[in-house]
Amino acid sequence: MSRVSIAIPTYNRGPILIETLELLLALTPRAAEIVIVDQTKSYPPELEAKLEAWSRDGSIRWSRLPEPSIPHAMNEALRLASQPIVLFVDDDVIPSSTLALEHERAYTDDVWAVVGQVLQPGEQVVHFDEANMHGGPLRDLEFHFNHDVAGDVENVIACNLSVDRDRALSIGGFDENFLAAAYRFESDFARRIVDAGGRIRFEPRANIDHLHVPTGGVRAHGDHRRTAAPTHSAGDYYFALWHVHPFARYALRRFIRNVATRYHLRHPLTIVPKIVAELRGLALARRLYRRGRRLAGGESFAAPPSSGSHR
Repeated sequence: MSRVSIAIPTYNRGPILIETLELLLALTPRAAEIVIVDQTKSYPPELEAKLEAWSRDGSIRWSRLPEPSIPHAMNEALRLASQPIVLFVDDDVIPSSTLALEHERAYTDDVWAVVGQVLQPGEQVVHFDEANMHGGPLRDLEFHFNHDVAGDVENVIACNLSVDRDRALSIGGFDENFLAAAYRFESDFARRIVDAGGRIRFEPRANIDHLHVPTGGVRAHGDHRRTAAPTHSAGDYYFALWHVHPFARYALRRFIRNVATRYHLRHPLTIVPKIVAELRGLALARRLYRRGRRLAGGESFAAPPSSGSHR
């Protein structure tokens, strides 16, 4: 009997959501349940009818939310799930046939979360030298999820992530201060697991192909290279305020790397909007940090007193 609830937060992805659900319903063995946390306003009639039919016959549990927020949707899935392991997958994936089983097998008493192998479009499975992934000041912040060997990690990717439900809730779930594109919300969650004494296991046998559909989801917030909105930058600065010391060095490096790119050199009219986006993102991150975390169940957690090099 499976102990896994599959959870799919979805936003404006009707046709590909249906295809993904058909594949997940065919897993061997099937997960105990599939929970859809839907932030889509409406669907074409044929898609609405398909989802309603699945909901009526118990194939899925379908919850609707009024506003899009990926961390809030994932916290809602944690609340709704009936099983001790909650496996989050994106709405645009091709799962391996034993995805849920491999996640469940990876759990031991001290494992709080399991992240599976993810192949983005054009990627293949690659073996990365461990020396190039671990031990740096960011604690494998840039871990490559198309790696081929199982092991402990300190970062996750939400499109193929399972968690021990009770332990995830014990640290407040996902921080809902990560707004819009919510960049780095997964890394923040992973750091809080590790800081609480939990282990995160990377399991390449629990693998998916991520289709990276260009519309809907977090990509509904536009091209991060062209916008003057803080949508894509605020999350990274907010993450660093909590976890990276010294903050100023990280922030400066991010600013330079995101403005002085080949794309912006080839499209000079985008440089000023990008600078504005970075500055607005930094300002927004500081406001959110001072306000404190917004965690599952409405719990809040204040930032530490203003001291140290990262303020």
